Amino acid sequence: MFKVLSKYSMGATAAIITSMGLIAGLTQSDAMRQTTIAGLLIIAIADNVADSLGIHIYKESEGAKNKEILSATFGNFFLRLVLVISFILIVIIFPSMQALIISSVWGLTLLILLSYSIAKAKKTTVSAEIIWHVVVAILVIIGSKLLGGLILGHI
Repeated sequence: MFKVLSKYSMGATAAIITSMGLIAGLTQSDAMRQTTIAGLLIIAIADNVADSLGIHIYKESEGAKNKEILSATFGNFFLRLVLVISFILIVIIFPSMQALIISSVWGLTLLILLSYSIAKAKKTTVSAEIIWHVVVAILVIIGSKLLGGLILGHI
């Protein structure tokens, strides 16, 4: 179980936190919906390809077998793609402020589940793993919201 978690946890975490940060930073008004969706699509493709290629190169440098390299590369890509699409759907379905709240709850729930799974697999303190990861995510959300407001002149 831990091997599966370690293979995909970096990509999942990046997709979740980046999506939440982008939504928080760009959902200042309903007029920004298209911009938010475009940004998430860019994350789903460009950032995802860059991250997956980074994993691919890292696995090659470790001397991993081709099957393991391809599994890590494509597994990361598809997991991140699905996660970002889930955030895109939230932005499409809900008005701006509701999308911010729902995407934050969704992302934090996913991080809590991932953190719980990692802590159980490592046999470490579950609450410490969850608190640390949630605090980082909340700081990203708050920082992105503040930065978006500052750039758009709302602060």
